[in-house]
Amino acid sequence: MALIANRRSGMTLFSSPTSPYSHQTRLVLAEKGITYEITDVQPGKLPEDLLDLNPYHSVPTLVDRELVLYDSRVIIEYLDERFPHPPLMPVDPVSRARMRLAMYRVVTDWYSQVVELESGDSKRVSKARKILRERLISSSEVFSYKPYFLNDEFFLVDCAIAPLLWRLPVYGIELPVQAKAIYVYADRIFSRDSFQDSLSDLEKDMR
Repeated sequence: MALIANRRSGMTLFSSPTSPYSHQTRLVLAEKGITYEITDVQPGKLPEDLLDLNPYHSVPTLVDRELVLYDSRVIIEYLDERFPHPPLMPVDPVSRARMRLAMYRVVTDWYSQVVELESGDSKRVSKARKILRERLISSSEVFSYKPYFLNDEFFLVDCAIAPLLWRLPVYGIELPVQAKAIYVYADRIFSRDSFQDSLSDLEKDMR
């Protein structure tokens, strides 16, 4: 693995052009203005390097010289520490812990339905669509507290949430009027230059 990684002089991201997890990573890279090479990975057509570098053959996979990382949460926290400006995590330990907990809940409560939504099985998709819609609606008030998710600043948790909200039309989810705060929040993030720069061509076609 180290030999393959060392052949790369800079940073490379193996990324799916439609995966929300890859999108999270691309959004952090864009927010920080990091220069990197991207290798688009299509289902069933995994690059040989990725097969050798990542035992799970998953995306996103980040190669930073001799370091190989997988799992989007690990990658985006590494990027924030490796490139500290602009900071995407709070400074104090208590606030950082709270943000990590919020990210855990986003993954557990919301992203847990993504696999079902992309399964292609109509019954599973219908059930997951209903669950995710209800969970978002029940959380809508939280989006009204601050300009960003529970914070005045744009942080990693927003980078985790935004790709999911961008895909709601693809998932067939339309939120009711009482969830207006989510749409306001989403529009605020979608209008950021970094978010627009993070979109693949296929993601641009989602809306």
